[in-house]
Amino acid sequence: MAAHRVWRRGVLESSRLRSLLLPLIIGHRAIMGRFVPELLSRLLHGDSASNGSAMAGNRVCLNVDNRKLEISSGKLARFADGCAVVQLEDTSVMVTAVSKTKPSPSRFMPLVVDYRQKAAAAGRIPTNYLRRELGSTDKEILTSRMIGTTEVLPNRSIRPLFPAGYFYDTQIICNLLAVDGVNEPDILAINGASAALALSDIPWNGPIGAVRVGLIDGEFVVNPTRKEMSSSKLNLVVAGAYHSQIVMMEATAENVLQQDFCQAIKFGVKHTQKIVQSIEQLAKEHGMAKRIPEKIFSAPVEIVECARQLASDKIYAVFSDCTHDKISRDEAVNQIRLETEEILKEKFPEADQFEIMESFGTVSKNVFRDLTLNEYKRCDGRDLTSLRNINCEIDLFKPLHGSGLFQRGQTQVLCTVTFDSLESSVKSDFITTAISGINEKNFMLHYEFPPFATNEIGRVTGFNRRELGHGALAERALISVIPKDFPFTIRVTAEVLESNGSSSMASACGGSLALMDAGVPISSSVAGVAIGLISRVNPEKEGEIEDYRLLTDILGIEDYNGDMDFKMAGTSKGITALQADIKIPGLPLKIVMEAIQQATVAKKEIIQIMNKTIAKPRKNRKENGPVVETVQVPLSKRVRFVGPGGYNLKKLQAETGVTISQLDEETFSIFAATPGAMHEAQEFISDICKDDQEQQLEFGAIYTASITEIRDIGVMVKLYPNMTPVLLHNSQLDHRRIKHPSALGLEVGQQIQVKYFGRDPTDGRMRLSRKVLQAPAATVVKNLGDKNSIVMGGTVPESSSSCS
Repeated sequence: MAAHRVWRRGVLESSRLRSLLLPLIIGHRAIMGRFVPELLSRLLHGDSASNGSAMAGNRVCLNVDNRKLEISSGKLARFADGCAVVQLEDTSVMVTAVSKTKPSPSRFMPLVVDYRQKAAAAGRIPTNYLRRELGSTDKEILTSRMIGTTEVLPNRSIRPLFPAGYFYDTQIICNLLAVDGVNEPDILAINGASAALALSDIPWNGPIGAVRVGLIDGEFVVNPTRKEMSSSKLNLVVAGAYHSQIVMMEATAENVLQQDFCQAIKFGVKHTQKIVQSIEQLAKEHGMAKRIPEKIFSAPVEIVECARQLASDKIYAVFSDCTHDKISRDEAVNQIRLETEEILKEKFPEADQFEIMESFGTVSKNVFRDLTLNEYKRCDGRDLTSLRNINCEIDLFKPLHGSGLFQRGQTQVLCTVTFDSLESSVKSDFITTAISGINEKNFMLHYEFPPFATNEIGRVTGFNRRELGHGALAERALISVIPKDFPFTIRVTAEVLESNGSSSMASACGGSLALMDAGVPISSSVAGVAIGLISRVNPEKEGEIEDYRLLTDILGIEDYNGDMDFKMAGTSKGITALQADIKIPGLPLKIVMEAIQQATVAKKEIIQIMNKTIAKPRKNRKENGPVVETVQVPLSKRVRFVGPGGYNLKKLQAETGVTISQLDEETFSIFAATPGAMHEAQEFISDICKDDQEQQLEFGAIYTASITEIRDIGVMVKLYPNMTPVLLHNSQLDHRRIKHPSALGLEVGQQIQVKYFGRDPTDGRMRLSRKVLQAPAATVVKNLGDKNSIVMGGTVPESSSSCS
């Protein structure tokens, strides 16, 4: 037996060895780099090594506004290239980072970020049919975009810090592990992504740190709780890198003044540096050495130089010709590209297609940037701070509740406004409500970007992440000027008809025009503008900007060739929304402050132009617009108003198309799509609730009722001809207990005597009784000798007397 145990233990250890080393045998790169020592330790010492003090020590803690923020690693998801768990009080987010070792054939960096809010984190079970998480919610998508986007151009928190030419599939997955309902998890996800990348062997020039800044009672608060955010005038998310460099900003504000907004940014950047230092410390102690990529894709110097000699003068001629528009300029540059690439292919037959295309792209980009940096020129002839020509129109289509057309250069957006009942407001799923506290909203802006807007062909399907993000930005720009007590749900649709830069800010402008045209009493006009940046880096100091130009109201090509897309919206007095997409590894505060100032000047100029078309909302909404009224229904008439099983309400809504919702016990709100429908509804309600002979009924009086219907539980009776029949229950028909009214010989049309006891104060039902008018049968008369109720009528038996 002892020999058998030794043999069996050897077999088990051999099997375990094969299982643990299988990834190494098949060439699993992560195991080879990190886990071989750990696996050998497990074989020699068992699993205790994985749970010892070393694992417990892979963490760093810091205080953020007197609350403990903890970042840890080494315990969960160890097969990922990098993993970090970020915890603030009882809210925890786990973030993993994985990047392939083989380059992507797409010749750009395919970065995918997925943020998922698991129902289990809130202690709930999904309510869908499958009882599991399905597609991503809007909140999840917007948080994913804030961390990093799938698209190439929008650069959010982490994308700018990847090396240029790093074209390797990379995926960041953020899993919400636990949420306490107090602390927002999205900020933790950004910091978790930074920590996971910093700890991994993925080439990345981080770390970064992110905080949320609120403005409560004139004081700035870092990472405010959900309750604190409900009273905050500012919701600013700022991500910072080394040396107080800003890599991402996103904000919603209630018309916050420029100076307060700038102070909030400085306040937030200061706190991001604590997080950056903590993640850097964790990465130094427990991080991995960065891998050397198989290849960093870039254009060969000799091919770039040849392309420069062949095409730079031709490209300069196109970019300096301000008579070109978007289409003609693109066509001219494309023609030069085709000619140049043909020559380059002949001179460099060994070069692949990417190197040829990238060489021309590098030359084209350098010519464009030098034109702005050296000559202060823009390709459309404007100076650096000028706006494009702006045209505004309203009331384009009479049947619409409101409409506005905003044209800025070759960017054109048509916005429409639609009113509906408050029942049509956006209802958040209960998981989002439990995690973020968002319940419902009665204002929404939906952004659409069809392919014809850029002269392209594409599939017209549901919205994508980009459309959702742009729509959310324009919605944030407008929501602070919408009155909170507006009686309708408002939907603004912003359809981009032409696009040549900054369509999201054009949507905010067009939405403001359409809201005023619809008669929504917004507090002020809202305008938005995009500020661009062309910079030159100091070759002797990596990352230091030695020269730059800020561009107002950028074109699409300026966004593509530039370093920043800084979108800001607001009123003439303050800021309502901001989003900064930065393509370089960080911006100093000085440039950000200048961009805000330049955007503020442009914003006021745009509002002045818009006010020439419409300066104030219409005093009255359009005649074809919806109507909402409240109706007071006394409890005495509520049964008649609602009808049996809600029959009257259902009939009213089916015949007139109105929507009815109950506000309190006696108040109902009626929404009608047109005034005509409201008039029909009012007539219907008057007919069923009009005053009748009930006012003449006296409490305790006896009346003759007519039976209109026999039911199992009683009879329906009427006291007068135009009365709505009411139920006289079996228990009120006779002293005897009966199962059906037929036991008493009652028939439809029969006249019976009933006593009136008014209406029930709780449900408003009429109270009638026939039983109180009936003499009790002998069988229900009880005597005291049987310890029952008193005797009603007749002579008391002698036996009862003797007992007394």
